[in-house]
Amino acid sequence: QVQLVESGGGLVQPGGSLRLSCVASGNIFSIDTMGWYRQAPGKQRELVAQVTRDNSTVYARSVKGRFTISRDNAKKTVTLQMNSLQFEDTATYYCNGDISRTTWAKYKNYWGQGTQVTVSS
Repeated sequence: QVQLVESGGGLVQPGGSLRLSCVASGNIFSIDTMGWYRQAPGKQRELVAQVTRDNSTVYARSVKGRFTISRDNAKKTVTLQMNSLQFEDTATYYCNGDISRTTWAKYKNYWGQGTQVTVSS
């Protein structure tokens, strides 16, 4: 089994910062792209940021310059540093990864259970 477990969500005031972490565990041979998505109530899930195995990054326009994604391949972790948080950043944040379990297996997409981020004064 493969699991992605997020941590670091919480309540923060506008302008504040939070750091989300996600660790992949289980029978893992290789991890390709990892990323963070978010879903606010009544809205579709959207990409926040993603990072490839060679550390190429993509950010949603709404978070560029405020959020930073990074990964540690040895520890199988991906982190999202969120600064200058705004009310609009309130959502459940999900970790996502393309993971291969064996040398011959294709990459399969996995999701974490989500962690809540609430920006409120």
